[in-house]
Amino acid sequence: MTTEVLRYTAFSEDPAGGNPAGVVLDASGLDETAMLAIAARLGYSETAFLTGPAGPVPPGEAAPDPGRGFTVRYFSPKAEVPFCGHATVAAAVALAERIGPGELLFDTRAGTVPVSVTAADGGLRATLTSVVPHVEDIAGADLAEALAALDWPAGDLDPQLPPRIAYAGARHLVLGAATRARLADLAYDFPRLEALMRRLDLVTVQLVHRAGPALFHVRDPFPVGGVVEDPATGAAAAAFGAYARELSLVPEQAVLTLHQGDDMGRPGVLTVELRAGDPRVRVAGAGVRIP
Repeated sequence: MTTEVLRYTAFSEDPAGGNPAGVVLDASGLDETAMLAIAARLGYSETAFLTGPAGPVPPGEAAPDPGRGFTVRYFSPKAEVPFCGHATVAAAVALAERIGPGELLFDTRAGTVPVSVTAADGGLRATLTSVVPHVEDIAGADLAEALAALDWPAGDLDPQLPPRIAYAGARHLVLGAATRARLADLAYDFPRLEALMRRLDLVTVQLVHRAGPALFHVRDPFPVGGVVEDPATGAAAAAFGAYARELSLVPEQAVLTLHQGDDMGRPGVLTVELRAGDPRVRVAGAGVRIP
């Protein structure tokens, strides 16, 4: 049996921008070994596999319309990850092209993730709503090891963006770069950073430079996935939104713009929305099929 693997980019209207993802709309006949092999062969940072209908909807969550709820698994070239934002956007856009824009529900290892797809300016745009996030401190020794692996002097950190581990479906270490030049100069010790991330159960390290009150430039090393850098990271954007709110860096209700991929030649834009009274984080972006 031949498995159809679609290719979409997320967080860009240009197939040459954003973050490419694989999408398998019917992976019901695939086991974990087969899914990992497909992800490794494709070589993108993640591939989304729709393995069946969504399971029971948790209390308080709206049930999807028939045929619009799916169980989804995500694989990098090296391992399964609990949640992936850009592959969620890619899969949602792929589905919307086939069953129409509207509301979807993804049942993931991290929890249920509602996704809304809208048509705008001749394209499609998806907005995912994260699971309930949380933010935690990082031990001093672990921070020192992360900086050593990145070859970042502690003085290059932005004191207004204190290091934290943030979660909104997957765990990410957030580090603030004091200057845009520091963010642009990325050359790290791949095995050393990977070892630390595996020990701390991190999916990426999100490196952030604040360019304005609600404007940020970000980069995401992803050695645990077998990828040097992720071009646009929706799960990390959701975690960062939770981080920014937890540390009162932005108002409780805010819309943030994250630019990612510029330093890789794959520019993308991620919109992060925080709503008063709702701890969850919404991340939105365009998606388009890669020819």
